[in-house]
Amino acid sequence: MKQITVLLADDHLVIRKGFRSLLETGGDFKVVGEAANGLQAVELALKLRPAVVVMDLSMPKLNGMEAARRILQQAAPPKVLILSAYDDDAYIEQAISLGASGYLIKQNSLDILSTAITEVYNGGSFYSPSIDKRLRDRQKGAPRQTHRSSRSGRKWKTDIHLT
Repeated sequence: MKQITVLLADDHLVIRKGFRSLLETGGDFKVVGEAANGLQAVELALKLRPAVVVMDLSMPKLNGMEAARRILQQAAPPKVLILSAYDDDAYIEQAISLGASGYLIKQNSLDILSTAITEVYNGGSFYSPSIDKRLRDRQKGAPRQTHRSSRSGRKWKTDIHLT
């Protein structure tokens, strides 16, 4: 299997190094860069052309949501996987509407990060279990655009208003 190239964007060095170590241990992933702030993440995404960007929301110089928006506006953009301590519905809804391919909560992401990256790389969506459940519970709204989760086959509606 070809290695999946990843850019890690988090303002905490320990988190970036920990995720790098976790991802590179199995050999399926190659971390091509690390960004300590949102502006650097946008610049490195353009320069390094990773397949997947793992983006923290709380970033200096440019917040992760705005950095993700700018990255996703690039020609042939990488997949963006949001990684955050925040599981507020407003953040999740905004990330989905921007075109992020998934949203992971930091508290449970170590166990599922490699699976999530692989899923979004392969064209699916991936959400932390608690978010996945909330999205399933609210999927009765009228669809505007859908995202398919390849691990579950479910489609998520992006016009839902999470409360």
